Amino acid sequence: MSGSKKNSCENNSLIRIENVWKKYDMEKSEPLVVLKEINLHIKENEFVAITGPSGSGKSTMVHIIGALDRPSFGKVYLKNKNIAEMSESSLAFLRGKTIGFIFQQFNLLPTLTALENVMLPMEIIDLPEKFARERAIKLLTSLGLGERLNHKPSQLSGGQQQRVAIARALANKPEVILADEPTGNLDSKTGKFVMDFLGELHEQGTTVILITHDLNLVNYAKRVVHLKDGMIEQEIHNTHRK
Repeated sequence: MSGSKKNSCENNSLIRIENVWKKYDMEKSEPLVVLKEINLHIKENEFVAITGPSGSGKSTMVHIIGALDRPSFGKVYLKNKNIAEMSESSLAFLRGKTIGFIFQQFNLLPTLTALENVMLPMEIIDLPEKFARERAIKLLTSLGLGERLNHKPSQLSGGQQQRVAIARALANKPEVILADEPTGNLDSKTGKFVMDFLGELHEQGTTVILITHDLNLVNYAKRVVHLKDGMIEQEIHNTHRK
């Protein structure tokens, strides 16, 4: 690849992972290496699925891709910024503006209402409270939760909690949605709703990164990255996309 083409590819990448290793020091044994020689570029408006068996490194990939953790070796760039060179506060702000997270366990704060949970990401980046409230109401209403604004997570079903989590992920109009096993705790009908919704977001221009062990879900993606033993075993372009 020529220098100009390489630079063009890098500039078009929202997330670049270059020769990344992740290991954890163990007190009484050799270090535990969970990612090895990971190279991955994720461009604007891609739908990428990252899959693999249990223990393949998927959970660690979530933290690396989402700039929630720093690699032991190698470099991670978020919007062409090396996260290793950023302060925690600057990284948190960039991450909050760029990436919306959807997790299997929902990760809603139990003491906050649905409305307050969705407002929280906007408050973290200092958006005005009135704006945050209006946007949160709009998002929750669009997801069929207009009558559940003041309900706390314990008062909502699993499917309703996941919809609150989706609204929260969309709060700051992120360029990337990072969904980690988003249907894992849902029935098949609600799971299909979540995946169809992610597909619609992608069609509207959002980059979607799906982490899953469910091979039925990878059919939503255009590119599938398969992990095995902490390494990228293969990467294919999906011709069976839904």
